[in-house]
Amino acid sequence: MAKKNINEMSFLDHLEDLRWHLIRATLAIMLVATVAFIFSRAIFRDIIFAPIYMNFPTYTFLCKCATFINVDTTFCGEELPMIIQNRTMAGQFSADIWTSIFAGFVIAFPYVIYQFWKFISPGLHENERKHSRGFIIISSLLFLLGVLFGYYIVTPLSINFLANYNISDIVENQIDISSYISLVRSSALASGLVFELPIIIYFLTKVGLVTPQFLKKYRKYALVLVLILSAIITPPDIASQIIVAIPILILYQVSIYISAIVVRNQKRKEKKHVRPS
Repeated sequence: MAKKNINEMSFLDHLEDLRWHLIRATLAIMLVATVAFIFSRAIFRDIIFAPIYMNFPTYTFLCKCATFINVDTTFCGEELPMIIQNRTMAGQFSADIWTSIFAGFVIAFPYVIYQFWKFISPGLHENERKHSRGFIIISSLLFLLGVLFGYYIVTPLSINFLANYNISDIVENQIDISSYISLVRSSALASGLVFELPIIIYFLTKVGLVTPQFLKKYRKYALVLVLILSAIITPPDIASQIIVAIPILILYQVSIYISAIVVRNQKRKEKKHVRPS
């Protein structure tokens, strides 16, 4: 059956269309998650558990930096004072399943975004679709950069700080596997979503909810929110918060620039449609 024109579709038709896009996106995630589950041993060995070893690239780099400026640091230790253990019968199986689903979402993200784009693009004008063709590539790259930032920066900083933090020598850090994986997963996912800020601002500007002037006016408040967000997703030390805050502030500035471009293009379009009588 031929697909209805966007102007002919009722609210229920839109819901039905959205349902099929969600089904396709979910099937893609589950398909990739199945493959990830098959190779889960390698994923846990080479990716998930890699930040607990002191030869992790982030620790090596920070150790060299600390050695260069002659500062004592926990990044140069032989091992982290922690062990990972499982306390529940289904703990390891549950960790395997959810890690596979998370991997499926990250890897299938471009296709998920593609389905989202297929749903909203019929409502755009031809000119808008033409200027937004790079949406899938740009949003996927930003998400991937965010995930990598969360994995290589936020995760090791958090693990190193929390593993070395102690209130007494009689307390040992015996970390439950669900707690550890939750930290890795939330750090990577939160960073990936935060890096989508320019895309979010682009669409908010398109619908008129934000303007470059609005973003500039409330930049100082945004700075406070960024610092709060950095404090939430990182350990409570100033160095880690600054490291996380810098790229977010850069993304905010890029978002202002993108918002200005959108507004400028909209004004040009309005001028073309307004002809002198």
